[in-house]
Amino acid sequence: MEIDCVLASSSPRRRELLSKMGVSFTVDPAGIDETQRPGESPYHLVRRLAAAKAVAVALRHPHSLVIGSDTVVAQGDEVFGKPGSQANAFAMLERLSGKAHQVYTAVAVWSACEARGLVRVATADVVFRPLSTDEIAAYVQTREPLDKAGGYAIQGQAGAWVQKFRGDQETVIGLPTTVVQALLTHFPRSCGG
Repeated sequence: MEIDCVLASSSPRRRELLSKMGVSFTVDPAGIDETQRPGESPYHLVRRLAAAKAVAVALRHPHSLVIGSDTVVAQGDEVFGKPGSQANAFAMLERLSGKAHQVYTAVAVWSACEARGLVRVATADVVFRPLSTDEIAAYVQTREPLDKAGGYAIQGQAGAWVQKFRGDQETVIGLPTTVVQALLTHFPRSCGG
């Protein structure tokens, strides 16, 4: 049986990046609790969530390779998830202004038919130039930050704020395709092997 890929995410950015790889896939968001556990580092948080998403969706797709992913922005151990409101987005961007932060994206691939999976975490370091409150307010009004970890899209208007960058831009966008490709090579193209 030929393996189908399932993306355990509703993110349009992840769909776009996976499409560019030429991978045939369907979308089935996991809908799991993404609450950070007490004392859990950003690295371990994204690793756990990516794996949990892939495994949860694999239960519904027993003959598929499931790709789960999670992204957070962090300063030290403080995690900045999706802001959800304009006020939260403004507060996050004020905290990131003129300072370094890290973006962690984990990718998990789970094969339900083999009952095994792999997870990798990619990290990028980003430094924004100092931002004025007017710049932040104008950006927040675009509503672009509301569904993005850390309250910004590096591929959008906030890309102009980047003063220093180390890593893969796709890590910040939410799906490093080099990691996805590397993980997919560890699995057969069919459930029969």
